Order: sequence, then structure tokens, then C-alpha cells
Amino acid sequence: MPLKIQEPTGRMIRQFFLGFVKIHILHHAAEEPVCGVDLAQELSRHGYRLSPGTLYPTLHGLEAAGYLQCHVELRSGRRRRSYTITRSGLKALTQARRQIRELTKEVMKGALD
Repeated sequence: MPLKIQEPTGRMIRQFFLGFVKIHILHHAAEEPVCGVDLAQELSRHGYRLSPGTLYPTLHGLEAAGYLQCHVELRSGRRRRSYTITRSGLKALTQARRQIRELTKEVMKGALD
């Protein structure tokens, strides 16, 4: 699902999708360290087309909120930032998963009949 949606509801829908993206980022960071380039590719497989101007501020925001921790490493002579989930990020992800499960049950009730 592309994030470019027509107004007037576009802004609100965009906020919904950015929330999904944040949960998706936390999910992957809980599995292994992630970097922006790899996340962009992974998210695009799920229909999210994020520009660097959206993805990197999102990563920095999750870091500033204490959900991700940034690690700078040297790879092939280049500095690369990777992110791992923090204890607070894991708590937030666990709570989000519970709420997603509950919401999915309610929203999808009867939809698959």
C-alpha cells in the first residue's frame, strides 16, 4: 500500500500507515539489528514505499523515544547505522501485538464469511 494518498483523508490515512510502519520496524529490530536501506527494501515488499525523508526521521523518532538504540559500525569503509530494539521498544511491541490481535478479531469478524 503506497503512502501517497489523495486528500482530504490522505493525511489521516498516512498517519495510520506510519503507525503500521513503526510497528513493523520494531518487529524487525526485535529479530535482528536493522539498517535503513534493508528496512526500506523489506517494507517495500509489504507495499510501503517510503522515501528516505520519511524512513530516517521515523527511525530517529523511535530512537529518541527510547524504542531503538543506534549502533554505528564501519562496513566496507563506510559508516553504517544499525538499530536494535530496546527493553522499552520490546514492551511497546508486545502491547501493540496484543492490541493488533484484538482489533483484527473485531474488524475482520464476518469479513471472511
